Amino acid sequence: MGGRPSSPLDKQQQQHLRGQVDTLMRNFLPCYRGQLAASILRQISRELGPQEPAGSQLLRSKKLPQVREHRGPLTQLRGHPPRWQPIFCVLRGDGRLEWFSHKEVNCPCQGQLYAFQGYFLLVNEHLEDATSCLFSGDHTQEEPDSLLEVPVSFPLFLQHPFRRHLCFSAATREAQHAWRLALQGGIRLRGTVLQRSQAPAARAFLDAVRLYRQHQGHFGDDDVTLGSDAEVLTAVLMREQLPALRAQTLPGLRGSGGGIRALGFPSHDCRLNSLLVSPTPIPAPCLGSVPHSCPLLDAVHAAVLAGASAGLRAFQPEKDELLASLEKTIRPDVDQLLRQRARVAGRLRTDIRGPLESCLRREVDPQLPRVVQTLLRTVEASLEAVRTLLAQGMDRLSRRLRQSPSGTRLRREVYSFGEMPWDLALMQTCYREAERSHGRLGQLAAPFGFLGMQSLVFGAQDLAQQLIADAVATFLQLADQCLTMALNCDQAAQRLERVRGRVLKVLSGKMHGSPLMPGIPQVCPRVHLISELKKTLGANDVSCTLDGCLEVPWEQEGA
Repeated sequence: MGGRPSSPLDKQQQQHLRGQVDTLMRNFLPCYRGQLAASILRQISRELGPQEPAGSQLLRSKKLPQVREHRGPLTQLRGHPPRWQPIFCVLRGDGRLEWFSHKEVNCPCQGQLYAFQGYFLLVNEHLEDATSCLFSGDHTQEEPDSLLEVPVSFPLFLQHPFRRHLCFSAATREAQHAWRLALQGGIRLRGTVLQRSQAPAARAFLDAVRLYRQHQGHFGDDDVTLGSDAEVLTAVLMREQLPALRAQTLPGLRGSGGGIRALGFPSHDCRLNSLLVSPTPIPAPCLGSVPHSCPLLDAVHAAVLAGASAGLRAFQPEKDELLASLEKTIRPDVDQLLRQRARVAGRLRTDIRGPLESCLRREVDPQLPRVVQTLLRTVEASLEAVRTLLAQGMDRLSRRLRQSPSGTRLRREVYSFGEMPWDLALMQTCYREAERSHGRLGQLAAPFGFLGMQSLVFGAQDLAQQLIADAVATFLQLADQCLTMALNCDQAAQRLERVRGRVLKVLSGKMHGSPLMPGIPQVCPRVHLISELKKTLGANDVSCTLDGCLEVPWEQEGA
């Protein structure tokens, strides 16, 4: 990534970070083991529960979302001293971003970025501001103004709170737009890989992270769970370490906020404020003096990520064995376990109903209409765009069928319709609606401590893509079943119209019953409620883990 070959961390610092990662894993893995059991129980319970009638469902698309590969020439600000240098850049389907000195085959890779977690993309910023963020505080390098000898009009600036920023530039606005779509898609799909997974282990991991952070005193919602499992644990530990790093090695970060801007954030940015939680101090002798914040944070992040990855790899055999054992143990006794869970849930409801209702009336009810409206608008606009885009695609197919019932153009139209969920430019109509809500969601940060804006936006975009993919798969299968060679063009078009109406009807029901919709109004109130309930319950606080019972997330009645 253009960094110096030598690490700013000495052996003592590296050893200290390894100790911090080991402590994190020791405290986190018991939560993870417990949630694996809860996740298996939930999966078996869902399998045995009532199933939705097949006629009222969209078919599940067999094609999974993946990063759309993209490649092309760019220029990159890199080197020491930094200079604009031409490169050939490739975004792989697995989310890996690589760059080379030229396009030829077998050219050695000069740099790569695999973990997108935490990165966000800027394309319309002044490049002077971007380079100031990159190099402010490093007095061994020349001033940012001298870096701009070559005019750059179409920048692509990847920022990260802990890692080195990446500054690219495209030759044309069209190339910048194409790269923006590709990189935004890569950041989103790499960020929500756990949220989109149907595997019990993924849900168990996310629940375990939530419980672990609650045990650390963090009850809010933020974007820490974006990324792979190792990236998530890295983000958790980095948030614990950052205050100590700021206090003991980055004196410029205090006061006016100039050093904060060196990390890529304005001093008032809530994203940085969300990082300042429960510091685990690094002993002063372990820190030494580091001249520039970016190399330090980049090295700390790399060390923590390597340690978290190694810890999770070491746990993998135990996890596989535990999942197999839990399946064999829980399935025969699932009825008894579900009855036991219901009894525990009943006792908890009895104990906390009074304080909960009081807190709801006092803290939540006055704000609830505003919160619900703000959060639902994030999703509803995207889902309406989904319906419009799908209807337009089906109408194009019907028109093409009437005009040319056979031939290359019709086949091309069918192929384009099938590829619609993966067409980055076409899907921007839906994605843009969710992105527009980012500012409104930011207004919920102060009253509710809600900092999960990016996760919510990504979730709405993932939902839009999945709904269109399922609807397209359903339409194509139903059309294939009802169209025969015996039909003329008008008859075939009429049947497609009936299929269109059926798919849109099911889609409307799916949109209003999507798993994201009922959960959205609870996001911000939950942030405030948990901390308020702890104050209200005081010494009579009820433990969520009772002897002999699995620690299972409390589900709504009728859910």
